[in-house]
Amino acid sequence: MLAASAVAASTALGQTPQPFPRPGAPTSPAQPAAPPPTPPPVAATAAPADPDAPTAATLGLPIYPGAQFIASYDAGRMQRYYLFGTAASFADIVKYYRTVLKEGGDLVFEQPPTHMFEVGRFRQETMAFPPGVTVKDWTWGGSGGYPNPRAGVQPARFPTVIMIVPSPPETARN
Repeated sequence: MLAASAVAASTALGQTPQPFPRPGAPTSPAQPAAPPPTPPPVAATAAPADPDAPTAATLGLPIYPGAQFIASYDAGRMQRYYLFGTAASFADIVKYYRTVLKEGGDLVFEQPPTHMFEVGRFRQETMAFPPGVTVKDWTWGGSGGYPNPRAGVQPARFPTVIMIVPSPPETARN
């Protein structure tokens, strides 16, 4: 008797729920739709917007959304290059720039993966770097990523770094 009731209980509990009503089955009142999930709050340790960060308009090239400005450096010959860090993967960044620049670019190094998009003509007599975007995977070989120069903010390390080299001012006018 005990065994029969255990089998009957397990059979009743183990039934597969029916996702759709059967014909002739009573209908239940409509359940209100669950509210959409709210996005997580922005972490208090997220890097504040840098007022000195260049914009896509000032660079003449797109900046990956959410990328954090790291620094800019004098490249010589009236050129600067601008570094941006992002928590996005190397593959996602390359895909983004392939889409927005409408150019495939070139994988210039396999180890560490480095992809380059040249967007203007390189003039050796007036330029230090070809104008364009270079994307580098900083997690290659087990590295934790490029250290964030801002202490105490997230991410502590950037898996991917984007280098943007705009055309020098005199070539932008030509």
